[in-house]
Amino acid sequence: MTRRITWTLLVLTAVLLVLAVVPLAVSLTARERVAYRDSQRAAARVIAAAAEEHLSDNKPPTVLNQELDAAARAGDCAVVYDAAGRLVAGTPCTAAQGEEAEELVEDVLAGHEPEPPENEGWLLAAEPAGEVRRPAGAVVLARSAGPLDARIAAIWGWSAVISVAGLAAAALLSVRLARWVSRPLSTLDASARRLGEGALDERAEVRAGPPEVRRLAATFNTMAARTEALVHGHRAVIADVSHQLRTPLAALRLRLDVLAAGAEGDTAVELAAAQEEIARLSRLVDGLLAVARAEQATPCPAAVRVDEVVAERVAAWSPVAEEHGIRLTAMPAGLALSVAMGAGHLEQILDNLIANAVEAVPEGGSITIGHDAVRGVARVFVRDDGPGMADQARAVAFRRFGNPEAKGAGLGLAIVHRLVTVNGGTVRLEDTPGGGLTVVLELLLWAEDGHGRGGA
Repeated sequence: MTRRITWTLLVLTAVLLVLAVVPLAVSLTARERVAYRDSQRAAARVIAAAAEEHLSDNKPPTVLNQELDAAARAGDCAVVYDAAGRLVAGTPCTAAQGEEAEELVEDVLAGHEPEPPENEGWLLAAEPAGEVRRPAGAVVLARSAGPLDARIAAIWGWSAVISVAGLAAAALLSVRLARWVSRPLSTLDASARRLGEGALDERAEVRAGPPEVRRLAATFNTMAARTEALVHGHRAVIADVSHQLRTPLAALRLRLDVLAAGAEGDTAVELAAAQEEIARLSRLVDGLLAVARAEQATPCPAAVRVDEVVAERVAAWSPVAEEHGIRLTAMPAGLALSVAMGAGHLEQILDNLIANAVEAVPEGGSITIGHDAVRGVARVFVRDDGPGMADQARAVAFRRFGNPEAKGAGLGLAIVHRLVTVNGGTVRLEDTPGGGLTVVLELLLWAEDGHGRGGA
């Protein structure tokens, strides 16, 4: 943003300087040329007046010689011609002589006003001595173009200096302006990112930048404070509910255990059924608490090695799978992939998927866990050869209590869906070739800058 603002202001300033300075320099250059030419023609007219007195009035050439000497001291070259085009007098310098000078003399003697040419660094000017229509002679004065060129170069030089100074000042002001606007926005962006990563006590700076940015920062702080209060309140409610529900359930289970110890016959059967209901209710409470915690998850992304987590969870669940007569294996890891996820989230996801698969797969079945990289994302899949899932059940599988045929609380896939999506990934259910269910996770790869990359 800083670069865009700076370049925009610099381009605008450069355009304004070009539109203002260049026409001004052109105008000053033209004025200098006109003034220089007028000064040259005025000097030529003075000599022409003295030449007219000598040629028309037959006066001595004293005044003419004085004017020619003055012109020579000024660095000019001047020659005087009579009405027949013969050279009468002149300065020692020969710059006012030659073919171009002779053409000027012919035009002047013919009563025309020629355009003064430039000859090898000398500007030529011709004036009639006497009347324009019937002159008694002509004067050609040559003046060096060096002083004029120096003045023009000075005009353009100062114009360039002014332009560069203007651009430098504009660059300095634009950089300061851009930083004044963009730095608070960058700080606000960083605060919003940290808040999204779970730092609920994050607040933005409200004393820097334009008034609109300060108001935005104040609004952000208000939102962050309300979010923090809501999240902490929600967590407090969950803790209270956990304590209030688990304690009575544990006490009720203990009382039923005591009663069942001395019960016989139908009473023992009823107490056993009540114990099973208490156990199911306890699992349901635990599942609801797990879902609530998953919904509150605000991960701080970290690099998680998929192959290491998969190997760890397979080793942890293998004894459970063996008790059920199920073979749990991990496919050989061809790639050492790292994904951007919150701490412990991939472990919790795999635990829920393996637990669901162990409950669904009959004895003698198998569960396979593997991972690879496809289209810039890491893909992790849990594949089993169990009975699979009907299309209707699959459509609502990620909702809480969505699958009425689930053997457990029906909350495992809801937890998986929440943890995957909160980390920027996706999850879907597919049929296993030959029968069964495959859960496919697409997760963001870990980038070198500390954030996820790719798209899921």
